[in-house]
Amino acid sequence: MKLTPKQKIFVDEYLVDLNATRAYKAAYPSCKKEETINAAASRLLRNVKVKNYIDQRMKDREKRTEITQDMVLQRWWDIANADPNEIVHVRRVCCRHCFGKDHQYQWRDEEEYQQAVQMAIITAKEQGKEPIIPADAGGYDFDRLLRPHPRCPYCRGEGHAETHIEDTRHLSPEAKLLYAGVKQTATGVEIKFRDQDKALENVARHLGMFKDKVELTGEMGVKIIDDIGSDGDEGS
Repeated sequence: MKLTPKQKIFVDEYLVDLNATRAYKAAYPSCKKEETINAAASRLLRNVKVKNYIDQRMKDREKRTEITQDMVLQRWWDIANADPNEIVHVRRVCCRHCFGKDHQYQWRDEEEYQQAVQMAIITAKEQGKEPIIPADAGGYDFDRLLRPHPRCPYCRGEGHAETHIEDTRHLSPEAKLLYAGVKQTATGVEIKFRDQDKALENVARHLGMFKDKVELTGEMGVKIIDDIGSDGDEGS
């Protein structure tokens, strides 16, 4: 049995973006009540003729594009399970005293130390004072990326917190799917992510984990539970 003209419009519109509510409005413009539209659109999707036609159209599209439902499902699943910490994370790094000798101030190398000495001399000269030369008793080879020393008397094992953004060229395939770009703001760089909750919801819906029900209140305040399923045509 063929679809009615309005059912055909509904399916054509639905296949654009899979939005049943919008598709129903396009097919039945005279229907204005949102609760009626939502219930009727959901019911129409369960109509055997409509459902079979949608399935066939989707299979035809799949053949044309060579994009299968499994491919789309896998992409959603990868986004839902990607680890955001691969892209940006907060880490605690050591302070200058963590690994210095006897926990004294540690320098990166002798060049950095000599630069500090010269700066102290120049500053003191400008102020007409005797220079206070920094000490290098803590030694060299400071590496800020080391974990804080748990017994450091200065930071007490806390170190410093810093936000680190990874080189996105070296992300895992899943993290690359999650990464949606960057935005330059007045305060710095904003990392954009794809919606992991929405991706997981898409997976769940695809696997039939949700059973949509529409609750409408009838006369005398009686609740009518519409379990979405009808073979008839929908009107306004």
